[in-house]
Amino acid sequence: MYEFCGQQYLNETLWKKGYKNMRITRRFVKMNAEENRYTNAIRFFDEGHLTYKQPPAVNKTPFDFSKKILMGHAHLNSDDTLVNEPYDFTAHNKATLEDLQLMMQSVLFPQSIAAERRFNLTKDDYQNLYQYMSEKPSESFFPKYDTSEFFDSYTKFFFFKDGKQKIPEYIRSFNKTGWSHGFLTDVCYIVDFKNNIEFMLSGSIYVNSDGILNDNKYEYEEIGYPFFREVGEKIYDYELERKRVNKPDLSQWKLKYD
Repeated sequence: MYEFCGQQYLNETLWKKGYKNMRITRRFVKMNAEENRYTNAIRFFDEGHLTYKQPPAVNKTPFDFSKKILMGHAHLNSDDTLVNEPYDFTAHNKATLEDLQLMMQSVLFPQSIAAERRFNLTKDDYQNLYQYMSEKPSESFFPKYDTSEFFDSYTKFFFFKDGKQKIPEYIRSFNKTGWSHGFLTDVCYIVDFKNNIEFMLSGSIYVNSDGILNDNKYEYEEIGYPFFREVGEKIYDYELERKRVNKPDLSQWKLKYD
């Protein structure tokens, strides 16, 4: 998508939709900030016949990198050499937790936000997103996952991320997670069909006690996952007891996974 849309289109489209603090600046390959401004030509062929082409592109809109974003006191570079300086995230991709939750809301409940902030998605697009945000690895046929490694709560941090606790059949988490450099993030919408409750929940935590980035020594298991599980359980227990004036209709979230 980065290559096809180009850096300028991606960012300007997000900004126009109100996500002013989001910034898509780089691929996940060895390129500097200037190189990431350029994207390659695209050509699509159908049985040898050219059906679409677009030229190379360059983003001429400047980014504001004046505010430095430094983490830790040391890091391993791409050669696995220890550099006794903070890791510089200044020119990296950026998204606030608030924007991520608003983006999730716009996908799940498009009618709840202004039309200009919605994404141009069809009914089928929405259904595909809903399925793949909530589908468990054991329910996926393509690709087929090794469930001993990719257990059902593999990307479900709130409530479940320990590999031992099974997700009850009557609960679904529609979510997007991220974990890198000691950061864990989960932006989710929880649906409980049995108790007829729903809620959105977003969180992010940084667990890196030694202050060294890129050394793959982070306290995900000891602190990060338990944090999400316990917070999720507390919010869920609260929602079970909270009196609701309007009871939700959760029928649209009962999907077929095949």
